[in-house]
Amino acid sequence: MSLMKPLANRLGGQTTPAKSLVMPRYSEYKDSGVEWLGEVPGHWEVVPLKHLAEFINGDAFKPTEWAVSGFPIIRIQNLNGSEDFNYYDGEVEQRYLVHDGDLLFGWSGNRGTSFGPFLWRRNEVCALNQHIFRVVPISAEKRSLYWTLKAVTAHVEDQAHGIIGMVHVTKGDLGAINVPVAPIAEQTLIAAFLDRETGKIDALIAEQRRLVELLAEKRQAVISHAVTKGLNPNIPMKDSGIEWLGEVPEHWDVKRLKYVGKAFGGLIYDPSEIVEEGNGTLVLRSSNVQNGRIVFDDNVYVTTTIPEKIVTQSGDILVCSRNGSRALIGKNAMIDDDSSGVTFGAFMMVFRSRNNGYIFHVFNSQLFKFQSGAFLTATINQLTVGNLYSMEVPLPPVDEQQTIATFLNRENAQFDTLTVEANRAIALLQERRSALISAAVTGKIDVREQQV
Repeated sequence: MSLMKPLANRLGGQTTPAKSLVMPRYSEYKDSGVEWLGEVPGHWEVVPLKHLAEFINGDAFKPTEWAVSGFPIIRIQNLNGSEDFNYYDGEVEQRYLVHDGDLLFGWSGNRGTSFGPFLWRRNEVCALNQHIFRVVPISAEKRSLYWTLKAVTAHVEDQAHGIIGMVHVTKGDLGAINVPVAPIAEQTLIAAFLDRETGKIDALIAEQRRLVELLAEKRQAVISHAVTKGLNPNIPMKDSGIEWLGEVPEHWDVKRLKYVGKAFGGLIYDPSEIVEEGNGTLVLRSSNVQNGRIVFDDNVYVTTTIPEKIVTQSGDILVCSRNGSRALIGKNAMIDDDSSGVTFGAFMMVFRSRNNGYIFHVFNSQLFKFQSGAFLTATINQLTVGNLYSMEVPLPPVDEQQTIATFLNRENAQFDTLTVEANRAIALLQERRSALISAAVTGKIDVREQQV
């Protein structure tokens, strides 16, 4: 497969942004007096953030005040590009109005996503909700201030309080953080450098993310074709009798899953029966199914008596049958030796048959997604055993099932390798981006001459 060039080819060319961070340093440094900063260029200052900008918190627009038109209200989710806006049609104080190009800071959000600085881009005046600061520069260039806030976000997250994944910081704590400040003319040069170089990195990251999407699409196409048309392009075909399925190989059958195997709903248990690891039976849940595999990162154990039929067996297909997220219904994984002999929760089911080596791929095809989606409505967000039994699947002879399963196992392994490599490239690029920003903003590199 040639969907992805080797990582070294993509990152090693002359256009690679700040290729190895081996760049000139300033001629003179001094101790900043701040542990996380270390030394800074001798002619720079170190001042609290509150000396550089005013942080204006948004207003608490109540849901009862929302309207269908008026000022779009910027909430945390909108910082990441969501177009799902609520509106306010009353009078809004000037301090709470946001214009295109304003600098914002999400002070209560998710680590790595909605927490930190954002340059707002929307060609209409918006109203700022609470949990977000509008940042008004006092004695700093706006783009430079943006990059300074980017550089200190990791430090801010370390100091912030809040639950895992969600962090908060007060105006006082944020304003008290000491940051390095270059002369204004130099701030402009640093900002221009970071705009350009991070833009290159962002383009490479976008390319890798698109590659991951293409790999997923290609994987789906390969699986769906194999389980509906087979591997022999010259085989005679016949009408399946099912409009959405079309033709299948002439010697294949089409059967409902109720005639192929057995499905079992999961265990219902009381929260009081949950115990520590080693004192009960592992209950597999939706969180234990990740990317088509069973993982053991979020485990629950219970002392409940387990009926024999819902003790997992190697070769079972574990399916998520109910979830708050509709997109996760139908995700599945094959039970192996490591995950056999345990049980599964009430929002899961297993499908058990002698054909599961092949059926597993059917469950991961568009064929399965299409049929499972037909049972999800605005009021029903569940895949029942009855729903599963009513699904129709093309079935080749057993020996051909094994051939198709072997082929798809091999293809999936290649897709997995390429996807891991692309995700690794994204992680490396993100690390490089963060390191570049930190180095430039804190003066560890001198970028004044690094212009196009």
